[in-house]
Amino acid sequence: MPERVGFYFSAHQDDWQLFMNPSAFEDVTRPGSRAVFIYVTAGDAGYGTGKGTRRHPYYLARERGAELAVRFMADAEGGTANLDEAGTVEINGHAIRRVAYRNTVSYYLRLPDGGLSGKGYAATGHQSLRLLAEAAVPTMMAVDGSTTYLGWADLSATLRTIVERERGPARSVLLHVPETETRTNFGDHPDHQMTARLVGDATGTLSCAERVFHIAYASAKLPENLGGQERDLKTAVFAVTVAGIRELDHVANWRWYRLAYLGRNYVRSIPAIAACTPAKSTGAAVAAMPSTAPPQR
Repeated sequence: MPERVGFYFSAHQDDWQLFMNPSAFEDVTRPGSRAVFIYVTAGDAGYGTGKGTRRHPYYLARERGAELAVRFMADAEGGTANLDEAGTVEINGHAIRRVAYRNTVSYYLRLPDGGLSGKGYAATGHQSLRLLAEAAVPTMMAVDGSTTYLGWADLSATLRTIVERERGPARSVLLHVPETETRTNFGDHPDHQMTARLVGDATGTLSCAERVFHIAYASAKLPENLGGQERDLKTAVFAVTVAGIRELDHVANWRWYRLAYLGRNYVRSIPAIAACTPAKSTGAAVAAMPSTAPPQR
């Protein structure tokens, strides 16, 4: 079992690659470590499960990019590639897609993207994390219809159960989230802000965890602080992400993201108070792979 578990909480499927790397790469390649990636929204940009003029829904293309990026890091030391374990787990009464590969685990909650307004989109019923947190909407349903969360407390409890399930007996736990200080992380996406709030509400009593805050959009205004190997690692992982999105017939603005974020990684951390004790078993069950999973190649 891992001695150290790093959790990466992303509102969208490319957030950790852009704002939390090379921290993620270091966790995945560190001996005795596990990295857990939790994607709160579907990152669907208001399309829901719609395809538009493409062959696949946008949210599945973004998931594909994230999965390939995680595998790229996990296989960085070479060796024979593993088969992943992909399926549905029941967490706190909710069906959630879970993918395990080597020492990594990914969870896809697939909640509707809230957009830059934080008010959601008409195609997905004007649902958003912000509106759920404010109780402006009473429930929030995953874009694929897999489950419905009965309020913010239900979503928060579900996230806490995931953390307890995946940290297991590890004595060192790190929680990576978007920076909550608006003075330094100004102009951030509402879904980023709400994801950080959600993690805070879900894990506020987990005093043994180190909390690591990453500046997101605002980092584009800061000087580049990555060079050499660190910049190369971050760039390579994001390139794989973009290739995965393209594989399912969608595109990402490689040039803009490269110039804005890939040379930057601004981090603030709050140390843990004490070592963690083993988590209680959650008894979550694994079911069959969802029919909406993208093709595995």
